[in-house]
Amino acid sequence: MFRQCVKDLLEGAGGLKVIGEAGDDLRLLDFFQKEPPDMVIWGISMPNHHGLAATREIKMVYPNVKILILTMHREKEYVDYVLAAGAEGYLLKENADTELYIAVDRIRRGECYVSPLVAGGGTYSSFR
Repeated sequence: MFRQCVKDLLEGAGGLKVIGEAGDDLRLLDFFQKEPPDMVIWGISMPNHHGLAATREIKMVYPNVKILILTMHREKEYVDYVLAAGAEGYLLKENADTELYIAVDRIRRGECYVSPLVAGGGTYSSFR
């Protein structure tokens, strides 16, 4: 249900198209072999899902693919791990309804995005 909401938010914003969905790392990596997307939006705490390892692997093989982590974790350590793994963004699920399109837009323009509630007012604005 949450994935459907994210899809609706993205496609409702205009100019964006969700080209696929995957429930775990293996399905996502299989999808990449068919048609690598411009951006991946996923969580780091899902069953059978190793978000940080998969993020590193994707960035090694597909360095141009942008990655936005959508999560419930507010701890700064998670942000540090995610950005160090190569993700361009970190968005709290609780703010997805108001920040998702902003995060996607900034990442598409080459910027890094971290939810203000986690970043403390922009701590990571110049990370990349």
